[in-house]
Amino acid sequence: MYDYKFVDIQVSGFSGNPKEDYEEVIKKHAQEGWRLHTFQPLPFGAGGQALKLQLIFEKIIK
Repeated sequence: MYDYKFVDIQVSGFSGNPKEDYEEVIKKHAQEGWRLHTFQPLPFGAGGQALKLQLIFEKIIK
């Protein structure tokens, strides 16, 4: 059985870059036993640009 955690990272509307270092977020969660399962851009604003990046982590429940 698995547990899932959803973490949103805001994206700059001007540059399109994440406002947070997503690599550090992934490393921090990995140290806590979470594994990055997938990521997806959500929702889309004007011009089709993502407004946030959602990281989805999973962890085995024992």
